Amino acid sequence: MTDATDNRTLHRLLAWMSPSFPVGAFTYSHGLETMVERGEVDSLETMTAWITDVIRYGAGWTDAMLLRRSWSGDEDRKALNGLALALSPTRERRLETAAQGSAFLKTAREAWPWPEGGADSLSGVTEVASPVAVGYVARGHELALEPLLHAYLHGFAANLVSAGVRLVPLGQTDGQRALVALEAAIEETVSGALAASTNEIGGMAIRADIASAQHETLYSRLFRS
Repeated sequence: MTDATDNRTLHRLLAWMSPSFPVGAFTYSHGLETMVERGEVDSLETMTAWITDVIRYGAGWTDAMLLRRSWSGDEDRKALNGLALALSPTRERRLETAAQGSAFLKTAREAWPWPEGGADSLSGVTEVASPVAVGYVARGHELALEPLLHAYLHGFAANLVSAGVRLVPLGQTDGQRALVALEAAIEETVSGALAASTNEIGGMAIRADIASAQHETLYSRLFRS
């Protein structure tokens, strides 16, 4: 027996977090390109360790908390969006979240409309952070929060793994090994974000933030961040 509600949720999450969803996620490395250029990420093990820290302590954690707050609808989403953009530690990271979030919201409004999507709490906002946009649209479609967080963080991790596979470079099988290894970090981050106080927002992945800032001055770049 199948659950029609679960199938509906699964269909949307698979579509929205797919690499084919037009947000341009493949153009960003989140500072990983800097780490590869330095030689600090040069193997499956070092790439997996770096992405694990980003998920647990950096943008993965921060985005999970922002997504939860946007999904809840308990506060002014425009103010929450301002906080999300302000939490971006570098210009390139702000571009990364704002470009993807704005593209996500635009596409969702046009291709996946919902009753309140035409005159909504983010109308008139030109830059929308990715977790704020995803949380808002998912709430409009009445999707459950926990699977949404899992799907969002899996998409985030998969994009970084894809960038690492190209940059190091690694084989496609190593890319899958990395995703297997990242499962625990994703599960822990989701569980933590569901239980945490709203005040526990903010990242501590300092080296990732520095790598993002230094990416702006790399001599040759494949990615936008």
